[in-house]
Amino acid sequence: MDALSGFGQIFYRNALASGVIPQISAIMGTTAGGAVYSPAMTDWIFMVKNSSYMFITGPEVIKSVTGEEISFEDLGGAMAHNEKSGVSHFACESDQDAIAKIKTLLSYLPSNNMEDPPIVHTGDDPRRVDPALDAIIPDSPNQSYDMKSVIASIVDNGVFFEPHEFFAPNILIGFARLNGRSLGIIANQPNVMAGCLDINASDKATRFIRFCDSFNIPILTIADVPGYLPGSHQEWGGIIRHGAKLLWCYSEATVPKLLLVTRKDYGGSYLAMCSKDLGADMAFAWPTAQIAVMGAAGAANIIHRKEITTATDPKAKRQEKIQEYDDLFSNPYCAAARGYIDAVIVPSETRPRLIDALEVMCSKRETRPPKKHGNIPV
Repeated sequence: MDALSGFGQIFYRNALASGVIPQISAIMGTTAGGAVYSPAMTDWIFMVKNSSYMFITGPEVIKSVTGEEISFEDLGGAMAHNEKSGVSHFACESDQDAIAKIKTLLSYLPSNNMEDPPIVHTGDDPRRVDPALDAIIPDSPNQSYDMKSVIASIVDNGVFFEPHEFFAPNILIGFARLNGRSLGIIANQPNVMAGCLDINASDKATRFIRFCDSFNIPILTIADVPGYLPGSHQEWGGIIRHGAKLLWCYSEATVPKLLLVTRKDYGGSYLAMCSKDLGADMAFAWPTAQIAVMGAAGAANIIHRKEITTATDPKAKRQEKIQEYDDLFSNPYCAAARGYIDAVIVPSETRPRLIDALEVMCSKRETRPPKKHGNIPV
């Protein structure tokens, strides 16, 4: 009972310290049973490949209860928790590598929630432009590109420190700097599942938004998202509930929030990637951005169904209506005309434009109605 009491007191302290000081766990051996809950309540978990393990019940107990045979590594090793469960944020090569990565993480963070993140002079020109960005978006809307290349072109010295690299890779989260200021970045990854939002991606981004907001770290959202991933598995798994977390946390966050739309930004996922309606302070779009309720093909099928089905050549009529919708709405200018986008910018000038916006917003202060806490859709 004394041991259980000790665990409980640690968990209680983890909860009280959450959002007050950054909490980091380094797993450098086996952590089993109730002991795993303390790291799980901290902000960041570092595991070491082939030497650190986390599980509630070990392989022997599982075998005796269910008959399933599984190794320590497959059940609760570093890659199992980095790829499958998302419990761990970093898979390190050695204990030394874990310590080095922890130091890197701390360099982006304030000591507590009453401080601002440290400003580090990186030597990268804040006026730097990158002409390669003008050609990075493929001509075909169905072709992918690597969002990490976009991020590297924008941030100081191309340095992007990425947690959860192996979990829900259809969305990217990580820390970088713009003109020396710490910045949290959330971006769709078109290279994986076309950048769709799913249950795991929603959870991954949600926790990161809350962490950045807790410790006064501005957030940059880079959107190229065709929508939420469809399918019965996602619906039965609670994509509505999990997807709502993104809407909730962006709305709740009071730190400076910047939005950059590079290509597709459709429907509910447009809102979920920090639209101005959810509190984006400044929203930018590239000329290649397509901001609409849905893609042209789907919209034409719904809006012009009767015309298409009654046409002498339904296929030609359908293509005509798709092109018409594309010409009218598959661009950022309708959104800009209504104030949902602040500026349509040249891609190569993205870095200086974002730095200017961040400098303007760094003194942002926002007050909310007094309450104990909201009821997040967990």
